[in-house]
Amino acid sequence: MRLCRSGIVRRPILREDSLDIPKYALDILVCPVCKTKVELLADESGLKCVSCRRVYPIRDEIPVMLPEEATIAEENRSK
Repeated sequence: MRLCRSGIVRRPILREDSLDIPKYALDILVCPVCKTKVELLADESGLKCVSCRRVYPIRDEIPVMLPEEATIAEENRSK
């Protein structure tokens, strides 16, 4: 954010198609249920636990790491 001459705080313009979660933040975030690493989904809509498959939503660029807000992803099985 920047402060302009009028004293109004202006946020930098962000591209709508990209999410800016720093790598260091992703490195320290873990699932609150099983304490395992989480990974950003390909569509950047949430963070998925690599162990229990819970998907925590991202709202307004903030990960919601509450177990009651998570959904459990379907298991992908290759044949």
